[in-house]
Amino acid sequence: MELNRRKFLGAAAAASVARAGVGGVKIGVMDGITGKASDPASVEIAKRLGFQGLQVTLGKAASDGHLKLMDASLQAHFLEASKSHKLPLVSTYIDMLHVSCLKADPAAVKWGVEGIEITKKMGAKILMLVFFGKCALSSRAEMDAVVAPLKELSAEAERAGVILGFENTIPAEDDIRILDAVGSKSLKIYYDIGNATNLYNVDAANEIHLLGRNRICQFHFKDKGYLGTGKVDVHACLESIRDIEFEGYIVLETSAPAKEIEGDLSRNLDYLRKVMKSIR
Repeated sequence: MELNRRKFLGAAAAASVARAGVGGVKIGVMDGITGKASDPASVEIAKRLGFQGLQVTLGKAASDGHLKLMDASLQAHFLEASKSHKLPLVSTYIDMLHVSCLKADPAAVKWGVEGIEITKKMGAKILMLVFFGKCALSSRAEMDAVVAPLKELSAEAERAGVILGFENTIPAEDDIRILDAVGSKSLKIYYDIGNATNLYNVDAANEIHLLGRNRICQFHFKDKGYLGTGKVDVHACLESIRDIEFEGYIVLETSAPAKEIEGDLSRNLDYLRKVMKSIR
């Protein structure tokens, strides 16, 4: 009995150590933040700077009426670069949804379907859907209006084995309501702590707790200026990420205040690594 008790306590202690800090979290970067949106050259830059993954911008509609990354040769170049530099493509970003709004434009579903197809072919697993600017969900009616297209896209995503990352400017309570209305395991929140703090003025660390591990697929980290110099409480957000036992990627979407892309990215990456190491 005593031996079994020791084994149980030892296993519990090991599990506690495993959960300590944010060891299950890796750091990626958007290709556009490297200065090379939709360009396979971003893979080498991200790897050289020390990132562990890359988010790829799918590009707006090209002259052939398809998203830029629908081009098979461009996909192949990204995949070759990813394999060569041993840097995974961890998500995609469908920027066409800044132009064609899912809340009002039936064509937006077509772009979403293309985005799902591209994401599957590139093995990125997560497609980030965006709702900002003119495409933001600014009323209850607009939130309700996206439920049907999100259901349609979620069904496509589920068949493709892709997660849709719902990035927006609405509070977590409304996020949960929409997720529940859609009712698909393929729709999750792509949570941006910079937007939450500076754009729609909520407590990002608290919202991370409220949403929980199972509703969040990936994070964007940024602030106005360098990480650690603005209003965003990076430490508190990382503590919440630890608390919900999230495992996955934090993707930097930071600015370059000094107009030195690689130097500014390195500064933000170093800061984030330092804070992550301080979380216990």
